[in-house]
Amino acid sequence: MVTDDPAVRLTAWLRGHVQGVGMRWWVRAQALELGLAGWARNLEDGRVEVVAEGPREAVEALLGRLRGPGPPGRVTGVSDRWSDARGVSPGFAER
Repeated sequence: MVTDDPAVRLTAWLRGHVQGVGMRWWVRAQALELGLAGWARNLEDGRVEVVAEGPREAVEALLGRLRGPGPPGRVTGVSDRWSDARGVSPGFAER
């Protein structure tokens, strides 16, 4: 997805049964489809953290997908924080 939107950064935390179900792989596939850069990683407390940068419209689309329906496992909540893009490396990584 290519737009003239200014780049933004989303940090989102997914709660529920989100580890061991292919969540990071799924998030990566969604982010790459939307043309976003960033990463998804498991946290020790059982959540998955997602950091994505790109045009606001594309990042909002990713957040909508994270909130479902569609993600693997069972997402019971998504917390998000928005900020200015910081310039992450191209591509999307599973950490």
